[in-house]
Amino acid sequence: MVNNLIALALRNRVLVLLVAAGLFGWGVYSMQRNPIDAIPDLSENQVIVFTEWTGRSPQVIEDQVTYPLVSNLQGVPKVKNIRGTSMFGMSFVYLLFEDDVDLYWARARVLERLNYAQRLLPPQVTPTLGPDGTGVGHVLWYTLDAKGMDLGEQRALQDWYVKFALQTVPGVSEVASFGGFEKQYQINLDPTKLNYYRIPLGEVLRAVKSNNNDVGGRKFELSDMGYIVRGLGYIKSIADVENMPVGTYQSVPVRVKDVATVQMGGDIRLGIFDVNGEGEAVGGIVVMRYGENADLVIKAVKAKMAEVQKGLPPGVSFSIAYDRSTLIEKAVASIQGTLLEEMLVVSIIVLVFLFHWRSALIILVQMPLSIVIAFILLEAFGVSSNIMSLTGIALAIGVIVDDGIVVVENAYRHLADAQAAEEAGLPPATAAAPDASAAPAPNTPAV
Repeated sequence: MVNNLIALALRNRVLVLLVAAGLFGWGVYSMQRNPIDAIPDLSENQVIVFTEWTGRSPQVIEDQVTYPLVSNLQGVPKVKNIRGTSMFGMSFVYLLFEDDVDLYWARARVLERLNYAQRLLPPQVTPTLGPDGTGVGHVLWYTLDAKGMDLGEQRALQDWYVKFALQTVPGVSEVASFGGFEKQYQINLDPTKLNYYRIPLGEVLRAVKSNNNDVGGRKFELSDMGYIVRGLGYIKSIADVENMPVGTYQSVPVRVKDVATVQMGGDIRLGIFDVNGEGEAVGGIVVMRYGENADLVIKAVKAKMAEVQKGLPPGVSFSIAYDRSTLIEKAVASIQGTLLEEMLVVSIIVLVFLFHWRSALIILVQMPLSIVIAFILLEAFGVSSNIMSLTGIALAIGVIVDDGIVVVENAYRHLADAQAAEEAGLPPATAAAPDASAAPAPNTPAV
């Protein structure tokens, strides 16, 4: 079989060269398309279901949220394990799928099952899917350098401008905000005044909720013109909250400011974000989508930051806190340098030992060809170019050269045997394939 393959290749040299050139071009194309990252993504193929129920204890969350979700999600196809975690006010359910399952197919199946499981949960409790990223998807952390701007304004700028702009970058799954204060209107009720005006607490909550809304009306015609009536009710200032009516007392409207004090404050925080001990800061974490090219995503995010910078208030700029592209570039450059050094050293050794440039060329050509073919397989199996995969290629260079040396040396042996047979006047086949059991012919050196 091998002899026939070699003979076929020798009879069709042009075809072999064209196939080799085609594989080389395909390998270079695959090398450019292959995702680049510093570390391999070894995380589980999982989908996270997150549910928030504010103010409930872990035991209540476990009984009324986590357990119904886990028990009803067990029928999702190709799930190998389900893990549930309950904590104060939050529930997490982790669905681990088989390795050959497409992540977005798995997310679609989970969403289908959640439509049914929603009926088993308490009212106003809605489970949501986590981002389509992995544990190593945090590729970029940034902060806002805003001197003279309070933390509430910085967080509002991050949540309502910067975050939405960066989420449009291809390959970005989520931009998670951190630090600062989430601005909110805070109503501090006075129980004594509520009791005096005989207004229950639930009535105040209902009034505030119903008054923070726009309502639609009907269209009517007047003087050959059509008018649409609607009510504008969204809160825009503290005064809007203070003037909301919550009831009546002796036919006199009672407003929020009559029973409470209203102020602008921040939501309850469980921690702070500090930068180098210089004070609190506001920023975001860019989470890369599953299977994307980390290096290209980071470059695209930085380009988007340059555009967003033009719309920021004067004196506000981005400050990079963590950038994986530096690690990626240095790691890949180190491995590439090692590959070039190994190829150069092997080339010199082959030239010195064979002392024949045409024979050495046969061996040296297969090194870059084998390496680019390896990238074809990396792309086909979805393996990124990282420290592990590139190091494996570097370690295999010695093995790649070995087979070329064996083939060239074997060719030299057959040529020497054929030359000796020609000088002795024997048929070339006799010298090329000698019978080990036969005695050596006269004037023919024994092998």
